[in-house]
Amino acid sequence: MKVDVLIIGAGAAGLMCAIAAGQRGRRVLVVDHANKIGKKILMSGGGRCNFTNTGATPANYLSANPHFAKSALARYTPWDFIALVEKHRIAYHEKELGQLFCDDSSKQIVRMLLDECAASGATVEANCGVQRVRKTPEGFAVHTARGEVHAESLVVASGGLSIPSMGASGFGYELARQFGHALLPTRAGLVPLTLSGKHQEHYQDLAGVALPAVEARVGKQGFRAGLLFTHRGISGPAILQISSYWQPGDDLRIDLLPDRDAGAHLVEQRTARPLAELKTVLGDALPKRLAQRLCEQWFDNRPMRQYRDAELNQIGVQLNAWPITASGTEGYRTAEVTLGGVDTDGLSSSTMQSKRVPGLYFIGEVVDVTGWLGGYNFQWAWASGQAAGQAV
Repeated sequence: MKVDVLIIGAGAAGLMCAIAAGQRGRRVLVVDHANKIGKKILMSGGGRCNFTNTGATPANYLSANPHFAKSALARYTPWDFIALVEKHRIAYHEKELGQLFCDDSSKQIVRMLLDECAASGATVEANCGVQRVRKTPEGFAVHTARGEVHAESLVVASGGLSIPSMGASGFGYELARQFGHALLPTRAGLVPLTLSGKHQEHYQDLAGVALPAVEARVGKQGFRAGLLFTHRGISGPAILQISSYWQPGDDLRIDLLPDRDAGAHLVEQRTARPLAELKTVLGDALPKRLAQRLCEQWFDNRPMRQYRDAELNQIGVQLNAWPITASGTEGYRTAEVTLGGVDTDGLSSSTMQSKRVPGLYFIGEVVDVTGWLGGYNFQWAWASGQAAGQAV
């Protein structure tokens, strides 16, 4: 079989690339080893697909080269994808912070992409794994489950290592190595953090306790969102966000009361409620089980009138920068993305083409560009897919 463009991976980036290339009159084949197209799209956003973020900028992405994503993101914006969603009459809403979700189901986004592929003449094949790839004078010979395919251009859109139960594998990284590309170390991103030893003992029976708003900080990076205690550690949007910046040994701090100066608040409460115990006062600002644990484990619980200003201010300092010693992450099993990957130094930022092998392209999660939680990774998939699709 001969095609102009063979795309390995029928996820967000691969399908977007197929649409753009097909619209240019290229003969396009997309293959995916999974039994269903767009599995990660289908599961995202609790089944409603957080398909973009209206505030997406290059500052919302982690990469060894923070400038690499600028070109693609500037040329295909959230508004371009929103126009496609509206063209297909898919109802959507903004949840918070620019995050857009389908009103109904993520199946609508997959259907839209497949309909656009069909309209552009691109063919999409599931249950079609790739065994090996070799370079030929005309392009590439790719051995697939359906036989050998010859293509002028080869696009690697095979994703990262996150959620192996959905079929994730390191195949894209192996191909990159085969063709001489450098890889940056990979690790799980947007992932819950785990605790161990006494650090876990302090919190483990708080599993299920949630705080609607904290600020999680590592160094100069901070995220304000919800936190959830789990049986193994901590999760919730604030923790998933900071996990991409946290590495073992880093100092992780949680502002449990980000709206207020906790020390000043406690001093005020002593005046207003001198007979109330500290755990009662904290229980009005924090989940009661957490307030009780803080007083059992770290603070001496007494009636408020028995505390001096200095003591209350010191407790306040701790509440506004609570240290939690994480031992690791839940790993790729639950990670939403993979940090690291194909080194962007080996790729063109405008076309995603390899600087080493003409006709070879890398797009989406396999590349060392990782977005924040909240639709940013989909926007990178659409933008990088479009960039390559205009060039293949």
